[in-house]
Amino acid sequence: MHGLVSVITPSYNSEKFIADTITSVQAQTYPDWELIVVDDCSTDHTTQIIKRFAESDARIKLYELQKNAGAGVARQQAIEMAQGRWIAFLDSDDLWLPEKLQKQLDFMQSQNLPFTFSFYDCMNEAGKSLGKQVGAPKKLRYFQLFFCNFVGNLTGIYDTQFFGKIPISSIRKRQDWMVWLTVLKKIKTAQPVPESLALYRVRQDSISASKWRLLEHNFNVYHQFYKFNVFVSLLCMLGFLFTQLVIKPRYIRSLN
Repeated sequence: MHGLVSVITPSYNSEKFIADTITSVQAQTYPDWELIVVDDCSTDHTTQIIKRFAESDARIKLYELQKNAGAGVARQQAIEMAQGRWIAFLDSDDLWLPEKLQKQLDFMQSQNLPFTFSFYDCMNEAGKSLGKQVGAPKKLRYFQLFFCNFVGNLTGIYDTQFFGKIPISSIRKRQDWMVWLTVLKKIKTAQPVPESLALYRVRQDSISASKWRLLEHNFNVYHQFYKFNVFVSLLCMLGFLFTQLVIKPRYIRSLN
């Protein structure tokens, strides 16, 4: 066994998806995990569903925020509660394949890696495959990640014995990218598990579905997280646009 994995899951009005997300963690062939779900003041039945799972599985823990603060604050709360050596991320509408944790931890051990991620497939809101798999460079370098987030949040795992607990930004969007940038700034390169181990749900209200919103949130990373002035942030955005439009499509393949 590789040790305890703490799975970090923020939730907000996820009643349509959260049960499937939790079930995909319970279905893992690697059993040594804890699932920490931090709810960001849901107004639907999300927390009731999570509580039912927690009552029958002690590995599942629910924490409810007192005011709506965004996914970054929810993730940070979960990080603070985490007891595991390994920190893994899974949003409340995404899914893991059953061997995700086992394959990824085995890969990390065999390659002596403190961080890794994997490819993932895309599905629609109803859970139907969109026939698209998102990959990444065999060796992901910091400058590549700086201009485009190649790491799917639902696939990332890092070792707290190497990094400690990496703090999560309270900026409302793209906190996951900031974590991976922090990781790559330290280790310089990262290797993905070269197969799909998770399913990403593309929703109509997600930032990945809106290129204009994506641009806005990425600008905020350069301007607020890196503290670049507006001019430098806009120059960085040109690099982002080139990578997003020219480079990243090379790592997306059709499954049809």
